[in-house]
Amino acid sequence: MTNIDPAFLKTFNALKDVPDDQLQWFIDNSKQYVVKEEDYLFKEDDPIIGTHVLISGAFKVFFIQGTGIRELGIFDERQITGYLPYSRGKIAGANAQAVRDAEVLTYPIERTKELLEHFELTQALVHVMTDRVRNFTTQIQQDEKMMALGKLSAGLAHELNNPAAAIVRGSDMLKKHLQLQPETFKKIMSIQMKPEEVDLVNNKMFEALGQACPTYTLMERTDKEDELTDWLDKNKIENSYEIAENFVEYGFSIELMEDFSSHIPKNYLSPVFNWINNNLVTDKMVNDIQDSSSRISELVKSVKNFTHMDRGTDMQYADIHAGIRNTLTMLNHKIKKNSIEVVENYDSALPEVKAFIGELNQVWTNIIDNALDALQETKDSRLEIATRQDGDFVEVRFIDNGPGIPADIKSQIFDQFFTTKEIGKGTGLGLDVVKRIIDQHHGSIKVNSEPGKTEFIFCFPINGELKKEN
Repeated sequence: MTNIDPAFLKTFNALKDVPDDQLQWFIDNSKQYVVKEEDYLFKEDDPIIGTHVLISGAFKVFFIQGTGIRELGIFDERQITGYLPYSRGKIAGANAQAVRDAEVLTYPIERTKELLEHFELTQALVHVMTDRVRNFTTQIQQDEKMMALGKLSAGLAHELNNPAAAIVRGSDMLKKHLQLQPETFKKIMSIQMKPEEVDLVNNKMFEALGQACPTYTLMERTDKEDELTDWLDKNKIENSYEIAENFVEYGFSIELMEDFSSHIPKNYLSPVFNWINNNLVTDKMVNDIQDSSSRISELVKSVKNFTHMDRGTDMQYADIHAGIRNTLTMLNHKIKKNSIEVVENYDSALPEVKAFIGELNQVWTNIIDNALDALQETKDSRLEIATRQDGDFVEVRFIDNGPGIPADIKSQIFDQFFTTKEIGKGTGLGLDVVKRIIDQHHGSIKVNSEPGKTEFIFCFPINGELKKEN
């Protein structure tokens, strides 16, 4: 095995400033050994036995996540792991498996008090622990962001797919519909009508296209379609059922049909009404394409506003209702999937709030997403969002009728890494991030919860600053 001396340990970046006598003491009181390839230095949930200094070789560090393996990285030579001074960890949170033969120097955990008598050595190992916590926290926070992004992107992809598919379908149908026009055009061209009669029919058709389409119950619609079909059949109009269906949608009545027909020679009624029907069908298809295009445009705008891409990083005045609405748009797929009723009770007189709007959107995302998760198994699930002005402060409430937060964990929900979600669905950083952002805005959070009602209340200053006391 490698001959370990203070000079060798000083090649470790973490130990380069530790005095030789302390390093020699550490060597003399540690155990040097070899871990063979594929063997384990430690396993998840095993007691931590000491401070491990890797002389040579490498270990794959991973933990089991669901039915798979989540790799955290490689523990390489000249690195230190295991127990570190002042750490409260006593159980290994991951596995370390040798990817090749590895030589290790381990200082036993039961002699920690003796280690603490060596200041520079302890200080160096505390620095290792600080770096490890920072790196782990950064990685977990990145995982949280990627998980949140994954949820939003999945919902957004679904929301975009529907109008995009409608545009493709509508444009294809419109193209086929237009290809059927020549036969109708031929019949129209053979009609002989006075110019004033043509203008009258044309004007009435565009008047019908311009008016708001009425809303009928299923029974009302069926009755009106039957009435129009009977009238069209009586007047020997071809395609009577299709024409009746479209005419009812645009608000045509028997009276309007009679008015039309009074200005059209009887033997031309069928081609004229079929021509009008073709125009209505074309208008309907174009409207569907326009609606779908507008939906995509609204979604893209919501993404832009949600991420606050066009704003700076400083506090700015903005309408927080817009941020909440954008968040609901981003999570709309999840809301529809679970048939959750969302009730918005906003104070319309609430002024714009000075805040880091992009970060507040993270708050709304975490709170709403958690509420939607809690409501998945709730019958008649409901989420209410309310805002109001309270003096110099704005208050935002999120109330759901889910199962509630158990009393024994309520005090822990804002702790870093605490989560009640199953492995792979939560890192425990959501509410910790929420608390830090609200603290940054000089605000407060209150949580009231019982079975059937959970309420998160956020309160922070409208002008972004705490009111100074005289």
